[in-house]
Amino acid sequence: MLATQLAALREGPQPGLDEALGLVAGFDDALANGFARLGEERAEALTALAGAVAATPLGPLAADAAGKLTAGSIAEEHLTALAGARTTLLGAVHDMLLARLDTALGRTRAPWNGAQPPAADPLTSACRSWLAELAITGWRGVDHELASSADQAIQGMLAEPRLRRAGVLLDGLAAELRASSPVGAMEHLPVRRWADLWARALLLTQTGAVEGAEEVSGRLLPLGVDIHEHGTAAQIQLHAILEPHGRLVRTSVSAAKVDTIAGPFVWQLFQDYPVLTGALAKHLSLEITGMTLLSSGDLLWQEAKAGVGAYSDPFATARVQLGGASAPAVPPLDRHPVRVAEPVFVEGYKSDGAMIRLDGAELPFDLDRLPQSGPLTPQLLKASTACIGLMRWDGGGWRLQPLAVQASVKKEPVAAHNGDWAQGPTDQKVLKSGAKAGDPVSVLKERAGRLLRK
Repeated sequence: MLATQLAALREGPQPGLDEALGLVAGFDDALANGFARLGEERAEALTALAGAVAATPLGPLAADAAGKLTAGSIAEEHLTALAGARTTLLGAVHDMLLARLDTALGRTRAPWNGAQPPAADPLTSACRSWLAELAITGWRGVDHELASSADQAIQGMLAEPRLRRAGVLLDGLAAELRASSPVGAMEHLPVRRWADLWARALLLTQTGAVEGAEEVSGRLLPLGVDIHEHGTAAQIQLHAILEPHGRLVRTSVSAAKVDTIAGPFVWQLFQDYPVLTGALAKHLSLEITGMTLLSSGDLLWQEAKAGVGAYSDPFATARVQLGGASAPAVPPLDRHPVRVAEPVFVEGYKSDGAMIRLDGAELPFDLDRLPQSGPLTPQLLKASTACIGLMRWDGGGWRLQPLAVQASVKKEPVAAHNGDWAQGPTDQKVLKSGAKAGDPVSVLKERAGRLLRK
């Protein structure tokens, strides 16, 4: 990424953005208070949201839903229509931001060719009822009983592979609400986050998600790994270039977890994927055969269809191939500003640990996304001069989430990657600290084995 590209990305107005986010904020405030207690101001916020999508096919449904909720008639289809309107508005913001980023980078993007989504699965009806009850009550009225009332239904969804995506989302939302109950006692509510989860869960349980797919073979050249952690789940997501197609792809593996499993111990949850973790730890390419690639650019990982290849330097890949790689389309339900995460390569900058400066252009690091399960630290970022990262839009501006950096430490060149600890920490201080604290994964396995033996 050049200074001119960075300047083009950050300069100039973004028409309609503040207005769109303001409409979403009005809806989120009404949801936090509960649709059963709509005052005049919050009723106007719903009407304004519906008006923003009036020119779309969703317009009549959203207008009818806003009118019914304002009149005190609340049905599941009305909530779904307004969740769709909110998602549509955020999708428009996402598209504007992504188009601006693609233009600045000169990046081409494939068109969306996903299939028509199916009808709702009967197993999701109980969870949709729970989501409706949350909306009627509002976040401020959620207690432990309401937060836990869908647990059995969520477990049923988690047991079905076709529903696991929505099940994990619902499980995470329920866990956050339980941990925060009674929510009315909280000083600050994560209003936007919970509304995002609520709307996405309602739409996923209503229609599911179907994408076009193809079988691909070739060589994966890793760029970097993004590590996602939640109290109940963890995911590692590899961003890579697929040869000979020259396409940006990502592949993910996930695992259930508990709060006590954190930091470097998260990697132990992925011991069933030795090919993938070995390639990350040793900086190797991956040879894949007949793997399924979705239209979204998501490669459905199967260990049996992958093998490790030759050494592959992610920085060499980024310097030579990233600029010309084509990007995948974005599925409709993934069109949200917070989900913008595009791989970029920046070098030749100066950093104070929080911000990079490149020929007069500035870009902050996204320090909140630095994982505890890898070697990247603010101190290393301060000494860095090159970075492979994800461009994200958060808090009203662009940020760079580091996946790997090159730096000079004690006058020696150093390269550090999020995936370096995929097969165990390499930092002696971390190893000693882990040995002293104990291994939570081993402890939990031993306790589980003891219970099963009883």
